[in-house]
Amino acid sequence: MTPGAQTDRASAAGQPATWLPRRPSWLPSFIPELQGVRGLAILWVVLYHSNPRLKGTWLYGSVIWGWAGVILFFILSGFLITANLLATRDQPRYFHNFHARRAIRIWPVYLIVLAIVYLNAPWFIGPSVWGAIRTAPWWAYLLCIQNLFPLNLPAALVPTWALAIEEQYYFFWAPAVRWLRRPWMLTTLLCAALVLSPWLKLHYARYHWLNPNHSLIHLDGLALGSLLAIALYKLPISRRVWFWIGAVACVAGIWAAGTIAGGTAYLDSALTLGFGGAILVFIAGTGARNPLTAVLSRGPLAWVGKISYGLYMIHIPAFVFIGWFDLWIDKAHPGIPGNLAIVALRLVVAIGVASALWYGIETRILKLKARF
Repeated sequence: MTPGAQTDRASAAGQPATWLPRRPSWLPSFIPELQGVRGLAILWVVLYHSNPRLKGTWLYGSVIWGWAGVILFFILSGFLITANLLATRDQPRYFHNFHARRAIRIWPVYLIVLAIVYLNAPWFIGPSVWGAIRTAPWWAYLLCIQNLFPLNLPAALVPTWALAIEEQYYFFWAPAVRWLRRPWMLTTLLCAALVLSPWLKLHYARYHWLNPNHSLIHLDGLALGSLLAIALYKLPISRRVWFWIGAVACVAGIWAAGTIAGGTAYLDSALTLGFGGAILVFIAGTGARNPLTAVLSRGPLAWVGKISYGLYMIHIPAFVFIGWFDLWIDKAHPGIPGNLAIVALRLVVAIGVASALWYGIETRILKLKARF
C-alpha cells in the first residue's frame, strides 16, 4: 500500500491522517558540500582559541568571530540528525537504534578526552589526580550536564559545553519526532525554541539558575537545523526555490548580524539565520559544478570536516600539551612571526592527533553503526 493510500484510508476511517515524511527526490542521502562546511566551522573555532596570537595580522578580524562556528555545528547537526529521525521514526527499535548510534559516535572520543584530562590533572586541571576526581565535577561530564551550572570548566574541557547541549537536545527531540505525528506540532516546538533562546539571552541576568552556556539560550542553531529538515521533507518546493530562499536568508541574517542585531541578545539569532541560509544554499546546490562546491566537497576542507568531532574535542588539550613551545617562542622569537609559528604548530599537532583518533579509534568503532 502506498503512503497516499494509507493516508486516504485513515481519513476514511475517521482517524487523523499522519504525516509520512518524504525526502525530496533531488536530495541525496549524503551531501558532500556539508563536509567542507563542517571543516570551515572547526577551523574557525580552533583559530578562535588562538586569536590572541593573531593580533596584528589580517586574520584577526575574522577569527575573533570564531565562536560562531559552534552555531554552524548546531545547524548542521540539527538538520542531519532530524532528517535521520524523520526517515526512521516508524521503524522498530527507533530509540534503541538512535541512542546506540549516538553513543558509538560520541562517547569513545569523549571518554578518551575526559581520561586524558583527569589522569593528567596537574597539567590540565591543577590539583592532584585524586584531588581533581574528588573536587572537579566529573559526574556532571558523565551526565552531560556540565553546562547547566555556573562551573568554571577547565580550559581543556571548555568545548564540552556544546556537546552537552546537543546531547540534552536530542534526549528530548527524538521522542518528539516519534510521538508528535503532525508537522505543525514539531514546527510549533521549534519556533518556540527560536523565540525563547534570544528572549532568555536578553533577560538571563534575572534568573540565577541561568549561565552563558545554558542549553535554553543556545537552542537557535539546533532548532533552525531541525526546522530545515522538516520543511524540506514536508513542503513541495522546487530545488531552485529552496536555493533562493537560502540565499535571501543568508544575506538578511549576515546583514542583521552586522547592523541591527550586533551587540544585542539577537546576534546569535541573526547569525543562525545567515548560516542556516548558507547551508540551505549548499543543500539545494549540491552536485553543482563550480569551484566553491569542489572546494567544499573534496580536498583538505572535506578531510578536516570528516575529523571535525575529534578535532573539536582534542584541540585545547593539544594546545596545553605543547605549551612549552609557546614559552620558548615567546622568549626566542617574540612578535607576530613567533605567534604565527605557534598557531601553525597548534594546527599541525591538533589535526595530527585528531587524524590519529579517526584512523586508530573512530573508524573502527563507527563500523558498529551497521548493527543499528
